[in-house]
Amino acid sequence: MADEHETIIILDFGSQYTQLIARRIREAGVYSEIHAYNTPVEVFKNKNVKGYVLSGGPDSVFEKNAPKGDPRLLSCNVPILGICYGLQWMAQEQGGKVAAAEEHEYGRAHLQRRVKSPLFRGLPDEFSVWMSHGDHVEVPPADYAVIGMTGKTISAIQHRQRPFYGIQFHPEVAHTEHGTQILKNFLFEVCGCCGDWTMGSFADRTVAQIRDRVGAGQAVCALSGGVDSTVAAVLVDRAIGKRLTCIFVDNGLLRKDEYQEVIQRFQDKLHLNVLGIDARADFLSKLEGVCDPEEKRKIIGAEFIRIFERQAKSLGPVEYLVQGTLYPDVIESVSVRGPSAVIKTHHNVGGLPESMHLKLIEPLRELFKDEVRRVAQELGLDPEFIHRQPFPGPGLAVRILGPVSEERLSILRQADKIVEDEIRTAGLYEKIWQSFAILLPVSSVGVMGDGRTYENVVAVRAVHSQDGMTADWVHLPYPLLARISNRIVNEVRGVNRVVYDISSKPPSTIEWE
Repeated sequence: MADEHETIIILDFGSQYTQLIARRIREAGVYSEIHAYNTPVEVFKNKNVKGYVLSGGPDSVFEKNAPKGDPRLLSCNVPILGICYGLQWMAQEQGGKVAAAEEHEYGRAHLQRRVKSPLFRGLPDEFSVWMSHGDHVEVPPADYAVIGMTGKTISAIQHRQRPFYGIQFHPEVAHTEHGTQILKNFLFEVCGCCGDWTMGSFADRTVAQIRDRVGAGQAVCALSGGVDSTVAAVLVDRAIGKRLTCIFVDNGLLRKDEYQEVIQRFQDKLHLNVLGIDARADFLSKLEGVCDPEEKRKIIGAEFIRIFERQAKSLGPVEYLVQGTLYPDVIESVSVRGPSAVIKTHHNVGGLPESMHLKLIEPLRELFKDEVRRVAQELGLDPEFIHRQPFPGPGLAVRILGPVSEERLSILRQADKIVEDEIRTAGLYEKIWQSFAILLPVSSVGVMGDGRTYENVVAVRAVHSQDGMTADWVHLPYPLLARISNRIVNEVRGVNRVVYDISSKPPSTIEWE
């Protein structure tokens, strides 16, 4: 996708911060890709690689099966920045000595610069950094100079002739002072990047690539109404015009009045060719009695594909299916680029059946959500499209814990609409990443109208996030929570208790399933 662009390759040794490194680099205007730690260097020969970043990781270089990169990487003259485990692997591979620390360093530490270095250009002689390691470099390789220390620990080194650098701390996290500047120094002072990664250039290039790939063919787009599928549809529409048919499926798992509103909005405001499909009976019959969230996602993903394939056949020789898959979807669904653990299957990634006949077009597969929103602005979309809160592809099925039924869907739709209405009235909708209701698989005792009740419990969730990879719960005002709770208990038949979720991600995920 970005072979002609200057590119930083991030080799993932399993760090929880790998995706954050990619974000920080892209925020600086340089395209970055994440690949497995052991990817052979020849894989990148056709890319305009300006530098490599070796991520941290949870392993020790002393372990029997410790991850090791391609050693040929260290014989080239392309700039390298090793972070934490990446530094330790570099040092050990080049003859340095790595040892287990007498005292582990976790959290804030105080770094002192030892010598001038392009990596620290413009930075003070002392600043705080964020550590998270058990091993450390005891003796650097012969050709390296120590450029930074935290107490008695070697915290930064650089090669005396080659553009190789290693740091023990994490510059990508907000706790490291001047961390962003350190990464920018690596990008612009060491790698010589010019910063040509913009969402405007991405949109222009992507439209051209889609036009070239599809040629005179036709495509269908899985439209959900969210910003991801909207941007994907608009990009493909600009590439092939009326040869794109957007399909919006009512799977019975949508929010209140969503089916009619989405179709009207896309036809009237974006002038897209939208085909609405009523498939409520198909989805709900296949989900009957299913409780396991992974099984729900796979059933829903497979049924979506079958519908798209049937519609594609009825439209003529359609070869392509367009989806709004994002980078976090891929990262959380399949560990294809590094040793990071799979968190859950997304319906449009891991949920795709192997027998699918349509060829996928996923123009946003390498983007984070905030990048997609910037693309939407470049495309001139109205704020109502850009700032619409994310909604999971499996819909309300993963916000109903336990089996899905018409009755439970009705309860959740009403409660969720109250949450949305009150959040909007409070002027918080566009300031919050996501806010919604969840129907729990428990009942509680209550007193309503002087009588004992044993009814459902609804949880309310509201989180702040930038890209969905991490999130923190929103400290909603007590009066707002009180209004939401009061309205749900009084207006939604079958609910007698409302609770508020104060969990962050990690350790929790944003959705409950």
